[in-house]
Amino acid sequence: MTKLIAAGLLCLSPAWAEGIRGTVKVAGARDSADVAVYLDKIPGKTFAPPKETVILDQVNLTFVPRVLPVLAGTTVGFPNSDEVRHNVFSPSPPKRFNLGTYPRGVSRAVTFDKPGEVALLCNVHAEMSAYVIVVETPYFAVSRKDGSFEIKDVPPGKYTLKTWHEKKKPVTAEVTVPKGAAAELQLTLK
Repeated sequence: MTKLIAAGLLCLSPAWAEGIRGTVKVAGARDSADVAVYLDKIPGKTFAPPKETVILDQVNLTFVPRVLPVLAGTTVGFPNSDEVRHNVFSPSPPKRFNLGTYPRGVSRAVTFDKPGEVALLCNVHAEMSAYVIVVETPYFAVSRKDGSFEIKDVPPGKYTLKTWHEKKKPVTAEVTVPKGAAAELQLTLK
């Protein structure tokens, strides 16, 4: 892939022509993983949720992935891949639910229809926690340990980009995606 960095833009090959990529640094954290980075609601635009169920698994007494951004209206399946029983529930106002306790091999699902942070817990295993971040556009990513993220296929235009992290204050940034190139951002959460 050929890269040309100039004036804050990252020019990419046609296979990844337009979008947003960058890094987010989580101040004081051991790494910069699990930051949800997403475009805020675009006035006058609505997006249909995916028809496929998105999976948030339970493996080795953890939720995988730990942070899952989804478009409002998305159905998320919660399979239990552990040998022990789990109970997935949320006390969060955007989507309160309790799936009850269920064994390995069983999956239950919830449709997340209102934007916001939905904390997930297991009342069988208090150490288990995760988050579904319900957003209003299909343009989102989760940062890797090194803080890098990519939001692909964003049409050219001006947008408001937001972040979410479990413990840090959110950051909002204005970003312009040029035609045929990707915008590049460096963000810091404090």
